[in-house]
Amino acid sequence: MVNMKTDTEPLPATTRVSMYIAFFGGIVTPVLETIRRWHQLSDPQYFIAWFDDYIIGAFLLFAAWRTLRHYNNGYKLLIGAWGFATGMIFSSFFGQLQRLGQPDPAPVSSITVAIIKGVMFAVCIISLVLALQHTDRQKTDHTMIL
Repeated sequence: MVNMKTDTEPLPATTRVSMYIAFFGGIVTPVLETIRRWHQLSDPQYFIAWFDDYIIGAFLLFAAWRTLRHYNNGYKLLIGAWGFATGMIFSSFFGQLQRLGQPDPAPVSSITVAIIKGVMFAVCIISLVLALQHTDRQKTDHTMIL
């Protein structure tokens, strides 16, 4: 007999917060990048510069939806999505810091873009930590009785 959480049990608070932030981030990330690179979207040379944000958004939205619908498997995707987003924004944020003062395709200054990316980086780290919080408790919830 396997004693596991069921999908009908409420989500742990930390997972719920991480999931809601993922829904929000999954929408906001590609929207902000679209605004930033609107004039470059049709140029194939810049495709990879903006498409990664759409991948992040899709991964976050799918993981949040999956967590909401099927917690037992969804939280793993949520952790993966936040890990992916954190890794991507790490590179983007520190690359932006190296280019401070240089022109940015955004309709705002490169400093403003760096601040926005810094906030997004912090949100990704916090959301990843929140998503990981339940895993210690989860280890004690899964017991196998033969």
